Amino acid sequence: MELGLRDRVAIVTGASRGIGRQIALDLAREGTHLVLNARNEAALATTAHEAEAHGVRVVKVVADLVEPGAAGLIAEAAIGAFDRLDILVNN
Repeated sequence: MELGLRDRVAIVTGASRGIGRQIALDLAREGTHLVLNARNEAALATTAHEAEAHGVRVVKVVADLVEPGAAGLIAEAAIGAFDRLDILVNN
């Protein structure tokens, strides 16, 4: 399905498993570049690898959003890598 999301940039939190992982992979299939966040580095790397197989750029940010400053780090990663942010999935 073409949703008009090609070359957009999305942050997806909780992207290492469950709903967050599936949302990240669905966005990648649509051509959306991703900034993925989760606490588990190994699981996050697996999701990122699967997303990259769809030809999109992926930035991984391992952080726990209950920690002060974590949300800022994720936003800075998006701006630093892509110069913009179009979509936020706060899972």
